[in-house]
Parts: sequence; C-alpha cells; structure tokens
Amino acid sequence: MTGVSPAAPIRVGLIGYGYAGRTFHAPLIRAVAGLDLRLVGARDPARVAADLPGVTVVADAVAVATSDAVDLVVIATPNDTHAPLAQAALAAGKHVVVDKPLTLDLAEARALRAAAQSRGRLLAVFHNRRWDSDFLTVRRAIVAGDIGPVRHCESHFDRFRPQIRDRWREGAGPGSGIWYDLGPHLVDQALQLFGLPERVTANLARLRPGARSDDWAHVVLDYPALRVVLHASMLVAGGSPRFVVHGEAGSLIKRSPDPQERQLLAGLLPGAPGWGADPDGLEIHDGAGRVTHRPAVPGDQRQFYQGVAGTIARGTIDGTAAREAVRVMACLEAAFTAARTGTSVDLPLAPDER
Repeated sequence: MTGVSPAAPIRVGLIGYGYAGRTFHAPLIRAVAGLDLRLVGARDPARVAADLPGVTVVADAVAVATSDAVDLVVIATPNDTHAPLAQAALAAGKHVVVDKPLTLDLAEARALRAAAQSRGRLLAVFHNRRWDSDFLTVRRAIVAGDIGPVRHCESHFDRFRPQIRDRWREGAGPGSGIWYDLGPHLVDQALQLFGLPERVTANLARLRPGARSDDWAHVVLDYPALRVVLHASMLVAGGSPRFVVHGEAGSLIKRSPDPQERQLLAGLLPGAPGWGADPDGLEIHDGAGRVTHRPAVPGDQRQFYQGVAGTIARGTIDGTAAREAVRVMACLEAAFTAARTGTSVDLPLAPDER
C-alpha cells in the first residue's frame, strides 16, 4: 500500500467496470492507502462481485455519481458519457476523476472546469501514463541535460491489432477512434515535458479494412525551436521505439513501453515484487558515435491515486488538474480540426487556461 492515509478514508465510487475500470482503476484505487472503494456502477454485478467481494454494485451510473456513500467519483465509461456523469457528480458535491479523454470537446471540458471551480472540488483526468517507466526514464534524461536542448521528440503509442474488434472504442460513434483513445496520453506527456505548443498539425486515417473510426494518427506540435511528433497506429507489429529524442548534444532512444498494463492483465497486484520494473533501459547516443546504456526508472501508476488521495485529504484544490485537462482537450480538438482542414491550428485557449 502507498499514499496518504487520512483519519477517515476517502470513499470512492467507480462507474464502469469494463477494460479501464477493471484493469486499471479498481486495482490502483485498492492499492492506495486512504482510498476505500465502496461502490461500483456496472451492468454485470457477478463479475464485480467475483473480483471485489464486499463492494456494493448498482446498475444505475447516475446513482453512483450522486450517492451519499461516496466522496470521490471515478468515471470509466464510454467517452460520450463522461461529461454528463461528471456534471452530475460535481453538482452533488463530489470530487471527480475521469478516464481519458475528459470530454468530447473543449466546450464540455470548460463547462466541467467551471463546475469544479464553483464547488471547490477536484476535477482530474486519469493521466496514469505520467508514471510509466518509459516516460519517467526519458524525462529524467532530458531534465538532466544528457543530450542538450531538445529539438525533436517522437512519442509512439503503437499496437498490432489488424482485426477490428466489436467495441465502442473502434466503432463509429462519438468519442471513438485512436486519437480519442491514445491521443490524450501522448498529448499529456508532451505538455508535461515541453509545455503548450504554438500550433498543431495532424493527419488522421482509417487504414485497416472496414475501420469505422480513425486507427492511425500522426500529429505534430510546433514549438519555436522544437518539433514534437505524436504517433499512434493499430498496425505496428514491432520496430517502433516508444520514444526517440534528438538534442543539440545527442539522442535518446527508449525502445519498449512500460510494463504495468501487461502486469495488471497478468494479475500482478500493484506494489507486488517486480511491479513497474522495466528491463529495457535507455540508449544515449552522443555526437562521436558512442552509446551509453542507462537502466530504466521503475514505473508506478499508483502515484496518480496517491496524489488524488493527498490532494483531497489536505483540501488543497487549486484547480491545476482541471486546467491541465482543458489544455489537453484543446490540443486534441486542434488536431481534429487540423486533420479535417489540412491546416496548422493555433490552440484556442483563453489566458487563464494557459
């Protein structure tokens, strides 16, 4: 167990027990001291009961969002339900964590931020990938100045799923497609490393036969002296490093992704021996052709919920998480606009959102 343990535990209601809720949220919540998973909203109560004996299960998502039995509502449902469920929870005075993306568009994100501000409640997106081994390893090397000022960064989130699966993420409905699915991770990590870009250029495509939503995304963030390439594809069986970063004094290559998702799927509990351990180290190339290998920083996605628990326990709701969520949504929306128009798009952010 890890995290802050307040005198009274923070009672958590989880809405959705599909892939995200079952694989990520429930195990991570239960691994953090100070959080008590009390209530789950799901259509299959037997499945929840088998995994989480003793936890109350209801079918009504809004009932979880507004329940007097919880202090924090975690929303892990299809993307088009995020905004209304979050609004209901905030209106009921709950703190809210939403699985990525926060909403379907920037207008909805702004409305949620305003609701959270007016009620003094935490609104955060589940950016668990800030605590991935690959990202932590690359960030440490960049901050240390190992390759000098960065001028080019490529971040890939590639998978090999040539067959289209019957699930809402790959359907034709609102909030489907790879940019809504993996784009938030890529964008949030880029903003954590480099801040807000000046412009966004994008190309989204359907490359698999029969694809009903985008399954390939190539987005470029323009900075004054830096270009950041964000790429995601469903047709990459291997060969693409997770990160490639070029600077004035050398290059970084991190080849393999963080292992925590695979570990969770295999049934490893967060915090168990080997949790977050990444055997794939970092390659540092200098201008003379020398290559140095450095061990990867261990990942630990529990730290997301550790931060949530600590923030709520201390009562330090300063709005940073909600503002960061709006910034990510602005980049996602700008990419959609850029892909549709074939132009570079400025970020449509107000001064208090920057």
